[in-house]
Amino acid sequence: MAILHYAGPPYVGGVEMTMAAHARVLAANGYAVRMMTGKGEATGSSLTQVTIPELDSRGALLETIARELAQGQVSATFEALVDQLSICLAEALVGVKALIVHNVLSLHKNLAFTAALHRLHRSGQLPPLLAWCHDFAWLDPLYLPELHAGYPWDLLRQPWPGVRYVVVSEDRRGMLAGLLGLDPAEVTVVTPGVDLATLLHLGPATLELVNRLGLLNANPLLLLPARITRRKNIELAITLTGSLQAYGYAPQLVITGPPGPHNPANAAYLAELFAVREASGAKVAFLYEAYTDAAGQPLPVSDAMVADLFRLADGLLFPSRYEGFGIPMLEAGLVNLPIFCSDLPPLRATAGNAATYFQLDEPPDQIARRMASVFAADPRTALKQRVRTHYTWEAIFHREIAPLLADG
Repeated sequence: MAILHYAGPPYVGGVEMTMAAHARVLAANGYAVRMMTGKGEATGSSLTQVTIPELDSRGALLETIARELAQGQVSATFEALVDQLSICLAEALVGVKALIVHNVLSLHKNLAFTAALHRLHRSGQLPPLLAWCHDFAWLDPLYLPELHAGYPWDLLRQPWPGVRYVVVSEDRRGMLAGLLGLDPAEVTVVTPGVDLATLLHLGPATLELVNRLGLLNANPLLLLPARITRRKNIELAITLTGSLQAYGYAPQLVITGPPGPHNPANAAYLAELFAVREASGAKVAFLYEAYTDAAGQPLPVSDAMVADLFRLADGLLFPSRYEGFGIPMLEAGLVNLPIFCSDLPPLRATAGNAATYFQLDEPPDQIARRMASVFAADPRTALKQRVRTHYTWEAIFHREIAPLLADG
């Protein structure tokens, strides 16, 4: 794969950030990526940086040509640069099977770059080309005074045969289709995404666990940070997780702690909890069971991993029979996490009116109904879940980008 633009990472901008994400996700899925820009220092495994200064949008020669073009003058200097770039690009693209070109087919920041690509495309010297169009010169009032009828400006408002045009939103699809005279169905929408691990500062061990257990698909993801002891009332948390399914949710519960070390009966309690999990049909992950070494022995769950899970979760579920204080209330408050907990004086003293409380003798279905109403009333939970499942770069790659490359 080759990714082309005027500039690349580490230069900061929306397009450059998208390019970096594309390169990262492509490399992670087995592609060798060639980043071809006028400036940039992109690095990484399976990533090669090819710098051709004349692809930039800035520089003495380029700015001279830009001033000429703004006056409607297509000079010999411009044509010479098109010739030069045609040769450079053809050589640099040897072995490339597909191109992702950002903005060069819709923006006028280096029309010699655009014209050279068009020449190679027209003569059949380019592999399949995906034109990622973020901005449109011909639709921006600020740029219209710099544009003129005819070559090379018309290259930005005429469809190139055989090119798959890609935009970042439905709004942009309508704009580009109208500009190029295309059926909107001929323009593909591929939204930008987020790097979940970076944004939430997830450690490698947490990320592996999250992917293996499918926690990104949880709706909601509930966290119970506690040792496995009877006073934590974990059986109620499991039952509530199962009961939420009746309200259209697909919840998952993560219990972080091992059996308490001071009471031999806790091992028997763990076996009881496994039985409750089986009977409830709930998706429940005990890290004591799921986070192990190669020999199957439980690994210690670090404070950092618990912190990762707090940032990722949609709710704290804490149904203890009694507590002396309740530190998880503070931790949940710090990351703005909805709290569902038993109505104990220490917990109420800490969380105040920020928690949804329940009595320990309430029917579980009644508690689950209240939990469901809290999630339904807070659109942030639904957005968070949608981001986890649809707007990570990995999800976008498999759902949108990989099929485009396969079609090419």
